[in-house]
Amino acid sequence: MSIVHAGVLVGTLCRPSAVIDSGPADRSTAVLGLATLIERNRIRWVGVMSGNEDACRLDVAAPVWSASVPRSARAGIGGIRHDRTGSLIGKAMVVGSGSREVAMSVASSGRRHRVLGVFAGLATLASLLVAVARALPASIQSLPYVPVVVSVAPWFVVVGLIGLILALISQRWFVALVALCCVVVQGYWQYPFIHQSVSLSASTVQAVGGSSVNTDDDAARVMTANVYKGRADAESIVDIVRDQRVEVLALQETTPAFVKALKKAGIESYLPYSVVSSADGKYGNGLWSATSLKNPVDDEVDSLSSFMPAGTVAFAGGRSVRFVSVHTTSPKPGRWDMWRTSLEDVARLGSKTGRYILMGDFNSTIDHSPFRDVLGSRFSDAAYESGHGFTFTWPADRQWVPSFSGIDHVVVDKGIVTGQVSVVSIPGSDHKGLVATVQIGAQS
Repeated sequence: MSIVHAGVLVGTLCRPSAVIDSGPADRSTAVLGLATLIERNRIRWVGVMSGNEDACRLDVAAPVWSASVPRSARAGIGGIRHDRTGSLIGKAMVVGSGSREVAMSVASSGRRHRVLGVFAGLATLASLLVAVARALPASIQSLPYVPVVVSVAPWFVVVGLIGLILALISQRWFVALVALCCVVVQGYWQYPFIHQSVSLSASTVQAVGGSSVNTDDDAARVMTANVYKGRADAESIVDIVRDQRVEVLALQETTPAFVKALKKAGIESYLPYSVVSSADGKYGNGLWSATSLKNPVDDEVDSLSSFMPAGTVAFAGGRSVRFVSVHTTSPKPGRWDMWRTSLEDVARLGSKTGRYILMGDFNSTIDHSPFRDVLGSRFSDAAYESGHGFTFTWPADRQWVPSFSGIDHVVVDKGIVTGQVSVVSIPGSDHKGLVATVQIGAQS
């Protein structure tokens, strides 16, 4: 039997203060004893000693975080003394021949934990920063690149979960607590996307589910899409309008050539009434409707970002809603303040009378403070309200990059219920389209 000594050198940092020795023991008992000491006392450093009690020398010194010992390995270990009165963040060592492999194995496990701890910290820090950015007021959130970071906020629920799991594995308890808080807060913000708070009536579902459009009821299928400077396939849009039985269509970034292509593809067979306008004569926005658009205007918002045309649609029971095709400035270098200002322009519609449905490319998500200011206490976001899941619409033209941000919206006034919200692919566009059902209730 190989006789060795097992012991712990206890101290702080690199200066030892005492040696606690278990006395002579067979090798297996010494190995198990060392592992138990490391686990119980959270030893952070391992040194390997060789020789005998009278003449020992240090062969290897390696930092470790902790060691995990199976329950079966803990049984039958006794006679190991250690000081529980002090802070045991010192050193552990094995004395005797044949022990180098044991200590090196413990050190390797510690290095793995250290690496996992680093990744846990990075993931948690990223999740925390995004959560803080999401909570910033509009004036600060429009600082350079902050809108870009906030646009991917939903994904940082996953990042926070990864940080939490890695922190638990590497026993970084404070990091785990911070990660848990980030996950809870971000989850609370994103929960409405998967929780249905309102629902369409059975009569509305039946009305919009027919084989043809019914314009004499109090419900409608609506759609919005950015056609990417007129590059979207016009025939595909007409096909979607037909198949989804869309009654009101809002398009952004139209061109004169695209509008002609849309007519050629037969849009007027389904939506014969329209208003299209452009601030620069090159790119514009438009509305198409199955019924007449009353009081059409080229620009309802009076914004420097673009003309946002509008028209009023009549529904059953004498109810009417004013639709607006919205396109705000995108957040890019040199245009951060313009991005916030364009959303503030749209937010002013909240002070007008009558009921509105705003559809379009808002270049912002529910996580952006300026967009939440648009909603205020009056409006609600269809996807956020209906709970049918996330509606990521951008980008849609990158082969290896999925759509990761929901910047296109259907925003409805009080008394209007939404449901059946989904995204549709549009060839040629960098956005996916957004389709929803609206039910026009009595005005409150």
